[in-house]
Amino acid sequence: QVQLQESGPGLVKPSQTLSLTCTVSGESITTNYYFWSWIRQPPGKGLEWIGYVGYTGGNPRTYYSPSLKSRTSISRDTTKNQFTLQLRSVTPEDTAVYYCARDVWVPGNNYFDSWGQGTQVTVSS
Repeated sequence: QVQLQESGPGLVKPSQTLSLTCTVSGESITTNYYFWSWIRQPPGKGLEWIGYVGYTGGNPRTYYSPSLKSRTSISRDTTKNQFTLQLRSVTPEDTAVYYCARDVWVPGNNYFDSWGQGTQVTVSS
């Protein structure tokens, strides 16, 4: 059974970089057609997908939401089975609960089947 756990600071100052790590157990992050995603939910709003890292045919892939692409990087550490989100130049609008999740790709479809518990990040001076 795959498990995901987010970690990182709960408070970030405006203009700084938010950095969160997701540690995965029960499945390798290099397994083809599993895409390891970051998703957030601002207070009172719906879920917003941020981006993912994954592999297809043994080749690494990374993709970001167009609205956040200019400020986002997602990296992976295969030795620790972790992936890390960095969101630069944060503002109070980046305050949200941040989740990591596994996105499963099958022919003609994809779905999120495993989630971390989520971590609150507040952007404030």
